Order: sequence, then C-alpha cells, then structure tokens
Amino acid sequence: MYRFSYSEVLEDTPASARERERIALEHCITLLEAADEKGPRSREAIEAIYFSRRLWAMLLEDLASPENQLPEQLRASLISIGLWIMRETEAIRLGNSQNYKGVSDVCRTIATGLQ
Repeated sequence: MYRFSYSEVLEDTPASARERERIALEHCITLLEAADEKGPRSREAIEAIYFSRRLWAMLLEDLASPENQLPEQLRASLISIGLWIMRETEAIRLGNSQNYKGVSDVCRTIATGLQ
C-alpha cells in the first residue's frame, strides 16, 4: 500500500490527494485485470481482492468523515458505490462471483473522474 509521512499528509492539497487516490485506483484496476486473467483462486485474485477491500475501506472511512468537504450528495453516491464494491469483492472472495471486470470498470470510472 502507499505510505506517506505525516508531514506530507499535513501539507496535502486537494489536488495531490485526488492524484494519490487516482493512482491507488489505477493500481487496483491493474490488479483486478490480472486476477480476471489468471482466475479466481490465483495469487493475483487474492492480491486484487485484498487490495481492493483495503483501499475502499479507507475511502469509505474518509467519505463518512464529517471533515470531508465533498458535497453531501456526491459523498452519499460514492459511499453507495464503495459499499457495492465491498459486497462484490466479498462475493468474489467467497467464490459466488467472478465480476472482476465490473469492479474494475467502476474503479476506472471513478479514477477518470479524479483527473
């Protein structure tokens, strides 16, 4: 996962935060595409699901924070999307779905919106 020093986070601007989120989402997409190619029980699948869930858990925590300055309706929409991704990745982990492409498409749409 990406790590930043405390001083870097304090000096963070909205533009640099969006850029880091975009980079993390693009990494997630790359992992999901590799998982889709290698199959549901592959190392790539395990890594993609683990990374996706950690990333979205952090994003959801940020979106739910009262300090988040996004408009309330946008935050609510992104939270709904994040919850869907969490449910879908859990279904993939349990073997009830192989919807890597659906999850990666949603992540790609959000990453594009962060540009």
